[in-house]
Amino acid sequence: MGMHKGLRGLVAASAMAMLVCTAARAQNLDEGKSAGQLFANGCTACHRSPRGLAKGRFKLQLFMFLKDHYATNSSEAWALAAYLQSTEGPARGRPRTGAAKSSHAPRHSGDSVTRPPMPVR
Repeated sequence: MGMHKGLRGLVAASAMAMLVCTAARAQNLDEGKSAGQLFANGCTACHRSPRGLAKGRFKLQLFMFLKDHYATNSSEAWALAAYLQSTEGPARGRPRTGAAKSSHAPRHSGDSVTRPPMPVR
């Protein structure tokens, strides 16, 4: 029975050594990838595009959320947050600074409208 006990100990020690060696060789497969690549590899299963994901959120809010739920480290979370905000572009429906006023503004009934002359036939 002493031999079985020794064999069990050897098997257990071997199994532990294999686990430790395997864990030591583990690596981050996303390391060195751009934020666009990170999005393409990890987010496109649920989100067709990055546009709209940052809507109404500050970069710090995005960073904290991504760091806690999706990214493997802080630098990836920060890169993804910056990437998502960069895809937002100018907000729709907001007037741009320096934009001309619309010519479709409602007119009062008493306003005179200048029209070009009628063509002569």
